[in-house]
Amino acid sequence: MNASQPKPQIPKTAISPTRAENYAEWYQQIVRASDMAELSGVRGCMIIKPNGYGIWELMQRDLDRRFKETGHENCYFPLFIPLSYFQKEAEHVEGFAKEMAIVTHHRLSMKDGVLTPDGELEEPLIVRPTSETVIGAAMAKWIKSYRDLPLLVNQWANVVRWEMRPRLLLRTTEFLWQEGHTAHETYEDAMLETRKMLDVYTRFAEDVMALPVIAGEKTAGERFPGAVNTYCIEAMMQDGRALQAGTSHYLGQNFSKSLGIQFQNRDGALECAYTTSWGLSTRMLGALVMTHSDDNGLRVPPRLAPWQVVIVPVLRGDSDRNSVIAYCESLKAEMQAQHYAGESVRVKLDLRDISGADKKWDWIKKGAPLLLEIGARDVDGGKVCVTRRDQLEQGKRFAARSEFVGGIVGELTAIQQNLFDQALAFMKARTVTDIKTRAAFDAYFSKSADNSFVGGQGFVRAKWSGDASSLEALDALGVTIRCIPFDQDGKEDVCVLTGKPATQEVIFARAY
Repeated sequence: MNASQPKPQIPKTAISPTRAENYAEWYQQIVRASDMAELSGVRGCMIIKPNGYGIWELMQRDLDRRFKETGHENCYFPLFIPLSYFQKEAEHVEGFAKEMAIVTHHRLSMKDGVLTPDGELEEPLIVRPTSETVIGAAMAKWIKSYRDLPLLVNQWANVVRWEMRPRLLLRTTEFLWQEGHTAHETYEDAMLETRKMLDVYTRFAEDVMALPVIAGEKTAGERFPGAVNTYCIEAMMQDGRALQAGTSHYLGQNFSKSLGIQFQNRDGALECAYTTSWGLSTRMLGALVMTHSDDNGLRVPPRLAPWQVVIVPVLRGDSDRNSVIAYCESLKAEMQAQHYAGESVRVKLDLRDISGADKKWDWIKKGAPLLLEIGARDVDGGKVCVTRRDQLEQGKRFAARSEFVGGIVGELTAIQQNLFDQALAFMKARTVTDIKTRAAFDAYFSKSADNSFVGGQGFVRAKWSGDASSLEALDALGVTIRCIPFDQDGKEDVCVLTGKPATQEVIFARAY
């Protein structure tokens, strides 16, 4: 470049580094800048801040409604589970053994000036990693006859799994979730329940989170410990990695046999119940960040935005303060009278004593779908100044107040759809379907060691023969089979790993 020529201008962004520069750090900066969560004083544990928890509450509300519409009731079970409960389910315990936190003492004593655990428990207590065993023990007491079935319960709770490499919202030692547990009279009823709840998760992810997913079954090596079948939804993040967004497990009679969940069947004989479990956690907040955010911060789909519209008064002096705020208050009331997705539009009037510019960028980073800036000229002209978070590059626009309020529901609907369409287009563009040989497969997943936003991989959808031994070599690439998609073409081709005949397609990817 000629020294006299001006250097090309690099667009400024609110988040640094950008996705292209350092995706992992970009994610951490988005979480901080959007004020969703932060690390706590306890290693591996997080504080979910009001903006993040507000999104989680809306997730809870929508899912809870769906659970109750499908016949489930909420309950609560103990955080502590006796070790003897786990000893009854060897396969289940083995899957979680290295992640368990264990309580062995019940008091502290002062010894030589130091607080020391004292009062050893007769039986150690496991801090809940999941609740199949403790809920199964209760089911064994509650269920006596086929007339007691199906038993459909759900609990919203926290769980603890000792995480060696914690990451905010994605992998933390303690996290929040819901876990559904059901018992049924027949295999058919239990399998219907398992697939039904996976469909609930699919609809929630796509319709509410604007998160496109691939639904399918896990391979035997990726199943939930103790399950007969595990079904899942897999989403693609903006670095091409997969994130498991929800799982539903058919447990068969494995847990009912070990925990004594029996019922008298219609012929008067004792039979073990068929059980299921399914769960979704706060890692969906991490999925939201990595799916929809850009280099200016978070972008929240309207159905999950704590505030769907934020009004920022632009005050140049005391003379117009009263009229501008009065205009904003009445505008807020008009928008709240509109209904989107069955609820009043959620509107925030930001009256903090900071500059309008600071407020605006604060809400851009937090991902509010619509931002209105209202000054004296807007009041005089009966207008609003509008910024759409999903179209930030288009800048502001001015609209007549009545026109904007009348179209607010349609605009929120358009933003929701636009975020889904963008994520779907990204997933389609980064899903490769023409890799047929092991050499091409290895070359694809070896292209970019850091799997960066710019050059990183995505999903490889290819045939697999079902030979589990062929997966061992994938460890060096950090690749796994994410799922066996439900939508199969059934055509015979060759296995991408072995070259043997295969009809089954699977999704290969790196994953969180």
